[in-house]
Amino acid sequence: MVITTRVSHRPWWTLPFVDVTDDFVDVVLPCLDEAGALPGVLRALPFHYRAIVVDNGSSDGSPEVAAGLGAKVLHESRRGYGAAVHAGLEGATADVVCFCDADGSLDPAELPKLVDTLLATGADLVVGRRVPTSRSVWPWHARAGNKLLSSLLRRRGLPVRDIAPMRAVRRDALLHLEITDRAFGYPLELLIKAQRAGWRVRELDVSYRERAKGTKSKVSGSARGTLRAVRDMCRVLAK
Repeated sequence: MVITTRVSHRPWWTLPFVDVTDDFVDVVLPCLDEAGALPGVLRALPFHYRAIVVDNGSSDGSPEVAAGLGAKVLHESRRGYGAAVHAGLEGATADVVCFCDADGSLDPAELPKLVDTLLATGADLVVGRRVPTSRSVWPWHARAGNKLLSSLLRRRGLPVRDIAPMRAVRRDALLHLEITDRAFGYPLELLIKAQRAGWRVRELDVSYRERAKGTKSKVSGSARGTLRAVRDMCRVLAK
């Protein structure tokens, strides 16, 4: 696949189509008790996008649900979002890897616009900016934490307004960044190291929806979860 070196600021839908039908795109889905969401998430994956579900200690049968729907299932015993994401990255074999939550709040059908932008513009990393479909999907404490962290990133020169909940990147390039955080600070460390490495980062709007019934966000589902995530991310900022 050929990547252009010129950065385009055109909307993603005006970019030239890039044929990736000869190659699969791996989609890493960190998972902790998402059995209720997995059927919808996995069925929404576009053709040639294959799921790698990384189970992080579920007790609701999530690995069995994922395997029954044809996903590759990995098990990561070390608890933490970053631990699950890194295990999925190591287990991926495609050149391009995407990352998406497994709770149904993000739509996997939007992944191709991130991948097309990655391949067509010469970007090194393409991330999603959550746009809530209703006010109730994003509690005030989670919105406030995200606003604070993204403003700190912009002060560092990163033109983002979210902390990369959905992203597309080349596998080898991401491995070479050597992200070390294994908790909620992983996406923040990714953005900071990408900026330091001179990566070209693009951000696109993605829909942010109600989670599937029977699932609960480990971050925005409670003020305590949000505070824990902010703590992890502040630790990354302090490095």
